[in-house]
Amino acid sequence: MNRRIRNAIIPAACAILAFAFPFVRRAAGDVIDRIVATVNGHVILQSDWDEAMCYEALSENRKLADFTEEERRAMLNRLIDQELLREQMKPSDFPQVSDTELAARVAEIRKQFPGATNAENWQATLLRYHLTKDDLQAHIRQQIELMRLVDARLRPAVEIDPKLIEAYYHEQFVPKLKQKGAVEVPLSEVSGQIREVLTEQKVGELLVSWLHTLRSEGQVSVPGSLGSGLNTGVQSP
Repeated sequence: MNRRIRNAIIPAACAILAFAFPFVRRAAGDVIDRIVATVNGHVILQSDWDEAMCYEALSENRKLADFTEEERRAMLNRLIDQELLREQMKPSDFPQVSDTELAARVAEIRKQFPGATNAENWQATLLRYHLTKDDLQAHIRQQIELMRLVDARLRPAVEIDPKLIEAYYHEQFVPKLKQKGAVEVPLSEVSGQIREVLTEQKVGELLVSWLHTLRSEGQVSVPGSLGSGLNTGVQSP
């Protein structure tokens, strides 16, 4: 379910009642959707969780049935973290994700499926994963936006000591080359590549710390048995 549409149709009272009622109901008692988490008053629904799993399966070219319960719980953790990060983002902070960026990412995913270059086959693939074109683009757009947020907030704080680059070169880069039987490359030619690897690792560490802070300062609740082990875990979005 699209988050904007979801927030528009679910009244504020629903978030208040999330702790008492695990389901959103219509008159006559029919179940519409189940609330699986609340993040600072915003609800995450079972349909959000299911759709995220469908997107993950499509992106990795996996069958939905192959995901373990542990992987599903990890996805719910990521949805919570993504919501916490989304709250830190202002629309004016970043340019809109372009159609070109969306198309490039969709093309990457389509390459994993034989015959998906054909529009009809691709549509059938999306249906098999219970996704629409709009669903797919919404997930891709959010991923790009969150990556921009993380880079903008955390990357400027990262400084890589040249000694760390040299150590990585001798302890990891060169041994891996030898394992592959490749010719050794001078440090001067790969220092930039190694610096980027180390920068990404540091950004990941800072992200984990940031998310822990956001969780400790916010109000995250996962009702019932779903909450076991979830509120303390942090997953990269």
